[in-house]
Amino acid sequence: MKQKKTYLAIDLGGGSGRVLAGEFDGQRIELHELNRFANTPLELPDGRHWNVTGIFLNILEGLRVAAKRYGKNITSMGIDTWGVDYGLLDAEGHLLGLPFQYRDQRTNGMMDKAFSIVSRKALYEATGIQMMFFNTAFQLLSETGQRDPMLRHAQDLLFTPDLLGYWLTGQKVQERTIASTSQLYDPRTRDWNYALIEQLGIPTHLFKTIKDPGSDLGELRSNIQEDTGLAGLKVVTVGGHDTASAVAAVPSSAKNPAYLSSGTWSLMGIELPGPVISEDSYGDAFTNETGVGDTIRFLKNICGLWLIQESRRYWLDHGQDYSYGDMAGLAAEAEPFRSLIDPDAARFASAGHMPEKIQEFCRETRQPIPNTPGEIVRCIYESLALRYAEVWSKLPKYTEEKPDSLHVVGGGCQDEQLNQFTANALGARVFAGPVEATGLGNIIAQMMADGEISTLAEGRAIVARSFAIKTYEPTDTESWDAVKERFASLNG
Repeated sequence: MKQKKTYLAIDLGGGSGRVLAGEFDGQRIELHELNRFANTPLELPDGRHWNVTGIFLNILEGLRVAAKRYGKNITSMGIDTWGVDYGLLDAEGHLLGLPFQYRDQRTNGMMDKAFSIVSRKALYEATGIQMMFFNTAFQLLSETGQRDPMLRHAQDLLFTPDLLGYWLTGQKVQERTIASTSQLYDPRTRDWNYALIEQLGIPTHLFKTIKDPGSDLGELRSNIQEDTGLAGLKVVTVGGHDTASAVAAVPSSAKNPAYLSSGTWSLMGIELPGPVISEDSYGDAFTNETGVGDTIRFLKNICGLWLIQESRRYWLDHGQDYSYGDMAGLAAEAEPFRSLIDPDAARFASAGHMPEKIQEFCRETRQPIPNTPGEIVRCIYESLALRYAEVWSKLPKYTEEKPDSLHVVGGGCQDEQLNQFTANALGARVFAGPVEATGLGNIIAQMMADGEISTLAEGRAIVARSFAIKTYEPTDTESWDAVKERFASLNG
């Protein structure tokens, strides 16, 4: 019997983080959670930040658990996180302040400022990236406008997984999949768009040689080896953007599967061999991000379960403690299609008072106002499913083989009601699972770097063997089709 190999995945999302261990026996991966922790932004006088030092301490705690449980059987570890955010380091490698969180208000007005320098269309043509207010380009533009002293003293820019990798190993890199989220990267040349960076007035020296997933960062620093008991543990780059890792683990055998990475954000798209930057993709606002294995994740960012998470937080602050299961049950009892929202409306992007914002939207659009938690959650579910259907309808333009099903991975794949609504709205079969696709994709990249497997297809087949996948067949499609025109009138 083949001796098991263990790979550690540090998987950090916008709301929580986890340290996972994946044991591979030659056929299947068995996943174990070693440390799960909340990832709560800090509201400081100068804005909204990530508590990266707290995250780092939780990573170390997970590594200590791994050392006690698996010892010398650990082959390697890798880190993935949310996209776009970064830390700035001075010439000595000191972090110049806590990294800002992407929802920080310092980016207000920065898109318009960028478009006064380079047109919206030219910016898209240069990067192939969907315009989102929080993209790295707009964050850095805000710092140039404020003449931020940190930016003046910065020698290196490290995206969140790169920063944590540096703290663990002492090696500074900029990994390709996370770099591709910045709106400063050209997916055609596979390099930084230095002309654009200079045009926006951002210091070009911050952008260095880009490393692919599977690059060796070396061993943990000596003091961390002593602290955790993990002597000689190798750290490798993986799909540093969590969606890149999640897509790498989509367990589909289809030639061109459509996927939905469902969490705080919903990211729907297809995997392509190269970027598509065209009039159609610009008009449809699709994004071209790099995937594991040098693929392109051609996708659309959609406001996802953030709407549910923020609603739950609002009710909890008002003394009503609903579990996600409770919320789904209340939604099931509410009247169908009573009220709908545009999930991507700008007002829903910021934190706080989400049920009130939903009510305000419905009032302004002259719809019945959802008053109960059940009505609000049903409004969110139905609106998300209808938004997914809009994006789904555009995908056939960009691939020769029309997708016939959607594969949902990530935390949102556990939401059975949303999955069924999605199947109904799409009029297509939906497959759901695994929940921990991001961690599994992280591990697949490590297995490829280790030589244990050669291709993504091999890794996806292992995931398919290892985890149960649930199927949702579309029902009541006529009722869903009947409200699509009404929903479309709410957009924009």
